[in-house]
Amino acid sequence: MSEEKPWLKLYPKEIPSELSYPEQTVQEYLVKAATEFPEKKAIHFMGKEFTYRFVYDSALKVASYLQGIGIGKGDRVAIMLPNTPQSVISYYGILFAGGVVVQTNPLYMERELEYQMKDSGAKAIIAMDILFPRVSKIMPQTDLQHIIVTAIKDFLPFPKNLIYPFIQKKQYGITVNVKHEGHHHLLTEILKRPTGEIKEYEFNFDEDLALLQYTGGTTGFPKGVMLTHRNLVSNAAMCNAWLYKTKRGEEVILGVLPFFHVYGMTTVIILTVMEANKMVLLPKFDAETTLKTIQKQRPTLFPGAPTIYIGLLNHPKINDYDLSSIDSCISGSSALPVEVQQKFEEVTGGKLVEGYGLTETSPVTHANFLWDEPRIKGSIGLPWPNTDAAIMSTETGEFLPPGEVGEICVKGPQVMKGYWNRPEDTAQTLKDGWLLTGDLGHMDEKGYFYVVDRKKDMIIAGGFNIYPREIEEVLYEHEAVQEVVAAGIPDPYRGETVKAYVVLKDGAKVTEEELNKYTRKHLAAYKVPRIYEFRAELPKTAVGKILRRKLVEEDMKKLEEESTEAVK
Repeated sequence: MSEEKPWLKLYPKEIPSELSYPEQTVQEYLVKAATEFPEKKAIHFMGKEFTYRFVYDSALKVASYLQGIGIGKGDRVAIMLPNTPQSVISYYGILFAGGVVVQTNPLYMERELEYQMKDSGAKAIIAMDILFPRVSKIMPQTDLQHIIVTAIKDFLPFPKNLIYPFIQKKQYGITVNVKHEGHHHLLTEILKRPTGEIKEYEFNFDEDLALLQYTGGTTGFPKGVMLTHRNLVSNAAMCNAWLYKTKRGEEVILGVLPFFHVYGMTTVIILTVMEANKMVLLPKFDAETTLKTIQKQRPTLFPGAPTIYIGLLNHPKINDYDLSSIDSCISGSSALPVEVQQKFEEVTGGKLVEGYGLTETSPVTHANFLWDEPRIKGSIGLPWPNTDAAIMSTETGEFLPPGEVGEICVKGPQVMKGYWNRPEDTAQTLKDGWLLTGDLGHMDEKGYFYVVDRKKDMIIAGGFNIYPREIEEVLYEHEAVQEVVAAGIPDPYRGETVKAYVVLKDGAKVTEEELNKYTRKHLAAYKVPRIYEFRAELPKTAVGKILRRKLVEEDMKKLEEESTEAVK
């Protein structure tokens, strides 16, 4: 079945079914952009802009300095920064030095940070000043030898650079002063120095790592996904082929997805530089700031996550802003509700489609067409060029025909090398070149794929298999519902029962009875939630993925406490 690739028949003539990839490292994209467009603006950040020449020269200074403090080929260097110019410069600087980037969530607390630094064996870390105390505390327990410190104010225009430290002190309650000496280094001092000699290394594009990207860790400990230069270059090229109407050097990309998430990293840090476009960076998502930025900076491409689009759509003054510059949005990270897609396209006049991928696939494997029909609502779309996909039986391991539900598996040049220092996990996930995604889904006759849910998220109630996504899609269509997640919680009779956690739109009111009546019109009785919990917000990862397991764990803990109390 997989050899037939029925989806290729649907490709428009502009998208090739097969691509050839340059034998190059990721950082060579910056060399080419800076050579071709040295004075073109590469980054806009809170009112200040930086050219490709500046970004390239700065990255070389970082590379030279890193080599000077002992970083060589294959050494891991962590980046613990929000979306800032420093993050882009550091990313390419590490690669120019021959190192491997370890993207680290700036929200990590000491325990999480210590785990990742120990697991990756990072020798150095580039971190925001307010994170310096946290990094310093865990440093003795890890292989970290150097901390390079930077601050938001370092790349702000006047007078924001003078005002911001006061805002930061008020917000975080600390002021950090680090001296450029010993094992502590200041990025501002590094960038003042002339670029020293940089040792160049031979690279095996298929084997040498560019990135250790840690999985979210929503189930168990995070795993370091080994992504090679080939993985990242090929996926960026696929993305560029899919966006065939975009023009090199003319697009503006909104960078609000965090760079420590693989989707934000690929679509903004790599793809933007690959095409010599401009990235507009926001250090965190705030609906009003994002709306103002769109109106003023006129981005044309807006990669995002469903929670970001939902946050914008539910801003009370969204209609006061001109969002007409937005042409193309591919949503990743989690399922895109159909209602959100339709509303966002109405508001912006642009196209918003759902894509699909994993950290393990650099990250994208599927997407809907942006400008070509058919666009199938509720589908993750078609496999990308050079990408194969199939549905595998979870019982027999055999490929299943169209229409049958099984595990989605993918194969292509973007598929990871494996998990860092975890050969057993690698062997369980990679089978004969196929990556087993852990997602349940099916393919239709034309080659469109559909995700029904994570294997681990499937609810089994009274012997029935229930997919949370189906329930969530129905509830998202209710006019009062802003966000929702469905999950299975223990039930002594049915094994599990369906519970819906609901966040209502501002000012909206609805009762549990009304939602129950509504869902019964659209779902089989066994799928209807038996319990509704109304919440002010839902727990999420930094990229906006709702933490279903955390909600279930909270309920499990309550049940245990109630059981213990009853015994007493």
